[in-house]
This record gives sequence, C-alpha cells and structure tokens, in this order.
Amino acid sequence: MVGPNGAGKTNLLEALHVGTQGFSPRTRADAQLIRFGATAARVTLTGRRDTSPVEVGVTLSTAAAKRATLNGARLATAEQLRREIETLVFTPDRLSIVKGGPAARRAYFDRALARLQPARAQLPVEYAGVVAQRNAALRRAAAGVSTRDAVAPWTEQAAALGSDLVLARLETLSALEPGFSEIAGELGLDGAALAYEGDPPSVAELEARLERDLERATTSLGPHLHDVRLLAGERDLRGFGSQGEQRLTVLALLLAEARLLADRNDVAPLLLLDDVLSELDTSRRAVLSRLVGEMGQTVVTATQRSALPAEPAQLVEVEFGSAR
Repeated sequence: MVGPNGAGKTNLLEALHVGTQGFSPRTRADAQLIRFGATAARVTLTGRRDTSPVEVGVTLSTAAAKRATLNGARLATAEQLRREIETLVFTPDRLSIVKGGPAARRAYFDRALARLQPARAQLPVEYAGVVAQRNAALRRAAAGVSTRDAVAPWTEQAAALGSDLVLARLETLSALEPGFSEIAGELGLDGAALAYEGDPPSVAELEARLERDLERATTSLGPHLHDVRLLAGERDLRGFGSQGEQRLTVLALLLAEARLLADRNDVAPLLLLDDVLSELDTSRRAVLSRLVGEMGQTVVTATQRSALPAEPAQLVEVEFGSAR
C-alpha cells in the first residue's frame, strides 16, 4: 500500500484491524473511529482462511453498542473476532513495547499469551480482577469498616492465580524466544533474548507484606508488577538500544509469533506493517523481504513503491480520500 504521508494508509490498516479483531490498535474509544459529523461507521471484509470463505462485518455507532458478524452470524461481542481471525500489527507507536514502562510489556506479552494459549487467555483478566478485589478489601480494612480476615480469601486467590499467570507467561516467553532470537539475528541484532523478572507469589509472601499493603491500600507483590527484559547480549534494549534496534526488536517479536501461530494453527495470521521500513538499511530491507515472503498475507505501507520490502502481489495506491 503506497501513498504520500497523510493520505490515509494508516486509516486503511486500522480498518483491517478493526474488521478482523473488533477493536482498533490505536484507541479503545470507538467514537474516534467514526468520521467527523457522522453517527456510524462500518467495516466489511471478505476473504479466505485456508480453503474456507470468510466474511466479517463490524458496525460502530454513536448511539448503540458495537456489533460484529462472522459469516452472517451475530457475535456476542466484537472482540470475539480475535479468537476467530488472528491479526498481528506493527505501528511506530509499538516501540513502546521496548522503550516504554513495564506495563506496556506486560500488556503485549499477555496478548501474545492469549493468542498462543487460548485456554489460558482469561488468566490476566481473572488475576487483575482478584487483585482489584484484594485492594478493595485492604482499603476497607484500613478504614476500619472491615477486618483483616476479609483480606485473606483474596490473598489466597491472588497467590494461586498469580502463580498460574507467571507460569503461563514463562511458557509464552519460552515458546517465543527461539524464533525471536533467530529472526533478530538475521536482522542484525545479535544475542537477542527475553528475560522474565519476577517470581510466582505465595500466600506467605503476601501475608508478610500485609502491614505495608494495608498502609498503601494496594497489593505490593505479584505479576501485575513484573517485567520482561528485552536483551541484546548484556544490553537491556530499553535503556541501551538505539531507535533502530528497538524497531528491529518489535519486528522480531511480531514475526516470531507469526511463525508460531502458523505452525500451531496451520493458518498464517494476517500481518499489518505500518511504516515498518523507516530506519532500515538496504540489507535489512532485503532480510525483511525474505522473512515476510515466508509468512501469510501481509499488508505493508510505504510512501512509494520502491520503498516496499518486496514486489507486491497487489499494489494499492492511496490518494487523499481514495484508494485504487
């Protein structure tokens, strides 16, 4: 997909993400996806998954809840699409996975966990809910409207679900790391590795921090505070990686997950790569071209055809307000 800056390439990529995942990679405010002055918007996509036809539709409205259909059947929620169609996206703001705070990395790897281990997809949500309940119990106990005993059941659940979540994250990193390291090396980032920082919480450890937690009305131990270090040799790329290295890191993560999903499901995910070529030299573009060619359907944006990493099977030229 080619066109000048500001022509709407990213908008089309965003529409593909909304149509296949039920939400935008840019914002959770659906109203921002509707044209100024309009009251509704709709994305309709048709294609094939393996040998089966697929038709999806997502309708957004300022006056009603978001609606989604898959092959004519209404889905309970639009976000159900993500369990039916796998889409991975690279946008420049995804560099926050590397250079942002721990919350950005936790969120990214928990999404990867959900895609790679669907049976455990709700673990991060369930754990977050238990921590919220424990924090509420801590506030009530600190205010004297409840007893410390009321915190204990939530402590036990936080330890159990927290341990399960840490294990699931470690398994996710273990699955991703070989491909991540290999692809990063091919892109010129040697010694790339993933390191999880944090241990499974226990009831004893949480109880030992009870006084502190009561004082601060928050749970001070558990995977909601953990981090994943993205390394190149001994260097932590958050603080000691260049902008180009951080871009390569995110690309390597995305392509490693795409490989895993394709191997496990026999269907490659849709890849959306927005402005992926910035800061990549000629040799790295050639490597990216080969890697992308090994994947499934990939949509790449660039300002001109010569900047694409490979000869496209289909070229869409975007001008202000139109595409052809």
